Amino acid sequence: MTSASLRLDEPVEYLPAVPTASRAMVPELARHYVEEGVTHIQTGDAEAAVAVLSLAVEQAPEYSDAHVFLGIAHALTHSVYPALDHLEEAARLDEDSFAAHYTLAQLNFKLRIPQKGYAAAARARQCAMTLEQRKLLTALLREEKARERNGIARPLFNKPFSVPALFLTGSGLAAAIVTILRHMR
Repeated sequence: MTSASLRLDEPVEYLPAVPTASRAMVPELARHYVEEGVTHIQTGDAEAAVAVLSLAVEQAPEYSDAHVFLGIAHALTHSVYPALDHLEEAARLDEDSFAAHYTLAQLNFKLRIPQKGYAAAARARQCAMTLEQRKLLTALLREEKARERNGIARPLFNKPFSVPALFLTGSGLAAAIVTILRHMR
């Protein structure tokens, strides 16, 4: 994949070719469902992919690749929460999976959740084994940095309010209530 920007509706080519020990223990039927689901994703039929990949997850709930592709299929059908759930589960099941962490980072960036996106990207960087994977991650991070430079600044809501700010807000609210009550008489 030489494109600078990878989209969720493009064929997924960044899964490792070498099966891990956990993949070796996956039932053949689950692998078949994943292959069929990937075919549906590549042909643009994400809803059929969700149905088939859900069967793969039922057959082998510990199969991280099934969760990755099911997360991608859910993202393509605009089912954001199931997509995040399956991608997070894939990352939890296989902590060394570049595909799981990269796709999770990509989705978080698309959803404008940069802290989680950067955390997943950092983990994907640790898992990257090939030059192609590193290029994909570099392009994703470059795209996100450009989006941050050109986008609207958004509050992060990750810091608690300070005591003076809470006091000031409470005082203002109390004054507003008193004013409203005086005008009601």
